[in-house]
Amino acid sequence: MKNLVALLAATPTPEVDPAETWYSPGTVGFLLTFFVAGSAVLLILDMVRRVRRVRYRAEIQEKLAAEQQSKETD
Repeated sequence: MKNLVALLAATPTPEVDPAETWYSPGTVGFLLTFFVAGSAVLLILDMVRRVRRVRYRAEIQEKLAAEQQSKETD
């Protein structure tokens, strides 16, 4: 019994190799992340441009309506 306990106690625990547990997304992951970030920036810029265009159109329509109304009252 003592021999068995000594044998089990003497068995070394396996060491974990850091190279086997370290995972990296690599080049594909970097490119995919870069593509998603770039797409988000382009979509945001496009949205800002469209909102600005709609706002300017509304301002022009208000000015034209005000001019039309002032001409009718004269």
